[in-house]
Amino acid sequence: MLQPSEIQQRFTHLQQTISEASRTCHADSSIPPDLMNWVDELDKECQSAKKTMSSQDEDRIRQCVDDLERIGDRAERACQQAGGLDTKVKDAITTMHSELSDLKRQLH
Repeated sequence: MLQPSEIQQRFTHLQQTISEASRTCHADSSIPPDLMNWVDELDKECQSAKKTMSSQDEDRIRQCVDDLERIGDRAERACQQAGGLDTKVKDAITTMHSELSDLKRQLH
């Protein structure tokens, strides 16, 4: 299990990755609506997860990361199903998803 300070550090990095993916998607007008919805949902969920992530409650932290990763999975699926996306968008979504998966693995 990661130390609370490590979890906090990883989460801060994850937030930056999600924000970057969100900015990248919002800058591209050809993004399919379902992909945009998942990215926005993830961004929102990440904001509300801040309090949980700074708590010492490992179960709630784990659940929170699981929820984020589930939304990340959907965003990645929507990205794969949408043909002809800009490479920057694909890279941002892939990076965000692997960060989420990695953090989830380390918490379980």
